[in-house]
Amino acid sequence: MSAAFDVLAWVFILGGVFFTLTGALGILRFPDVFTRMHAAGMTDTMGAGMILVGLCFQTAEAPVILRLLLILGFLWFTSPIATHSLAKAALHGEVDPAQAGAADRDGGGAPSTP
Repeated sequence: MSAAFDVLAWVFILGGVFFTLTGALGILRFPDVFTRMHAAGMTDTMGAGMILVGLCFQTAEAPVILRLLLILGFLWFTSPIATHSLAKAALHGEVDPAQAGAADRDGGGAPSTP
């Protein structure tokens, strides 16, 4: 049973490392603040979350598992709130998305169907 937990733990840890690295690459390559915030938010939630779940499978001590799950819950609540607050601040500061079309900036959007 210990080998199964080790394999499961490493699957989660390596998955978390993958999400963290792709999120870091997204932060470097995306064109504007809004898409970069999306990459950072997904990195926090998925990358760190999977690493913490993998660490839960690695340990057998209940207090450590409880602390890791509390950290995971804290990340699940604070990361989306922080990303949303940063996006609102960017909109309030009139930061334009890099790829927005004229209809998006004018508020026209897509035409409605009757």
